[in-house]
Order: sequence, then structure tokens, then C-alpha cells
Amino acid sequence: MKLGPSSLALVGAVVTFTMSVAFAQTPPAQPAFAAPPYKNLKVLPQDIPRPQLLGTMKLFSQSLGVRCTFCHVGEEGKPLSTFDFASDVKEKKLTARKMLAMVHRINEQDFGVKDFSQVKVTCFTCHRGATKPVAMPPADAAVPPPPAAKKPERGAA
Repeated sequence: MKLGPSSLALVGAVVTFTMSVAFAQTPPAQPAFAAPPYKNLKVLPQDIPRPQLLGTMKLFSQSLGVRCTFCHVGEEGKPLSTFDFASDVKEKKLTARKMLAMVHRINEQDFGVKDFSQVKVTCFTCHRGATKPVAMPPADAAVPPPPAAKKPERGAA
């Protein structure tokens, strides 16, 4: 069967129409976080890549044992696209900024960290999955034995 020019035009029109209907019925994906530049970043860099920002937020969440609504304006169970991540109305977010600045300062000044993929201190260092930093070891924590005394070397007076 040989198709003539009018048959090819008809097939092309049908394919084009079908594709346009399919695309019209598929809503565009809404990202939970906007693409850089972000609104209202004060400590994290404005050009932080989206995967790194999401990883940082996940680290905060796991380190403190909290969910996004602990610091951000939004309703638990609702899509993240409905959250107001830029808002500063929650005191916990302001505290988190101060703590993050402290962690950066400790890593830079005390440990000489320049590449933050090599950090020595994170939120988890003190928080250990709790909203309040752990100040004392748990009462049932095992106490390590004291270090062994050094034996004097032979021939030493």
C-alpha cells in the first residue's frame, strides 16, 4: 500500500493532534523547592545546587529527629509545594541559622575545613537525633576504663 501526499498529511495531523492532547492532560511537575537562586537563604550559599540543598535539609531533619514543619511554615501531610520555605516567622528557623553559623565557624576556625564535604562537626555531633543538644552522656552509658599507665623504659633513670 502506497501512501500519497494527502494520506501522509492526514497521518501527520493525527499524530500531532494526539501528542498535543497527551501533553495538555499531563500537568507540569511542581518542584518542592524552587531552583536557584532561592529566596531568603542567609547562611547557605544562594547558588547551592538543589540536590545539595535537599541533602542539607535532610541532614538537619535526621540530626534533630524532626520534619520540615519544625522550622518551616507548612501543614504536615500537604505537598511541599504548598510550604512557605522563605518565611522567617518560626523561631526554630532563626535558631537553626545561628547553629549552622556556629557549626561553620567551628569547622573553619578549629579544624581548618575549607571544603565542606570534609566537615568534622555537624548538627548530629551534638543533637544525636534530639531537638535539644545532648549535654551529658546517658546515665546507662558504659564508662570506658582509664588508660593504662605507661611502663618506664628500661635503662631510664
